[in-house]
Amino acid sequence: MPKKTKRDMAYELDIDVSTLYNWRKYKPNLYRIVMLGFKFDEFLEQSKKNYEELLKIEQKINEELLKYK
Repeated sequence: MPKKTKRDMAYELDIDVSTLYNWRKYKPNLYRIVMLGFKFDEFLEQSKKNYEELLKIEQKINEELLKYK
């Protein structure tokens, strides 16, 4: 998943990009919390992908082990 642009974030929040920039300038704590939320979503999505990949690897290993039984 490509990194979200400020425009993507604004669209997802249903605000203008200028609002996002104003939050950054005039409401830094709000901006920080919003950015942390987007980062959390990004990490969560990556964690799901890593988990799915690990399950595939586990399945392949188990299939290999069954060949030798």
